[in-house]
Amino acid sequence: MKVNNLTFFTYPSCTSCRKAKKWLTAHSVDFDERHLFRETPTHKELIELLTLTTDGLDEILATRSQTFKDLGKDVNDLPLSEVIKLIIDEPKLLRRPLLTDGKKLVVGYNPEGLQSLANKNRALKKSS
Repeated sequence: MKVNNLTFFTYPSCTSCRKAKKWLTAHSVDFDERHLFRETPTHKELIELLTLTTDGLDEILATRSQTFKDLGKDVNDLPLSEVIKLIIDEPKLLRRPLLTDGKKLVVGYNPEGLQSLANKNRALKKSS
């Protein structure tokens, strides 16, 4: 992930992803779009995303998804490295969309969070 560039992890058939993309486009926000299932975040990227969360794994895991329920495991009992491997193997375990500039993370469709990230990104571009 390039710092100061917005990376938008998305899945085209996801309603929240489409809403977030529409919001970003309507507000002329530049972003690098990555298809979550074709360009799954790497181990290093997932660690970076986790460092930006306030609730750790709970914030980025799609715990209500069928994929998560089918795991049949309590991720809280697993070592972090194993959870990350599970996510890489099955990216549907991630909530969508994920939008980050490398310093802040917005999970899901959250207009206030998107606005905050967009404002910060514009300020950084003006100062550089």
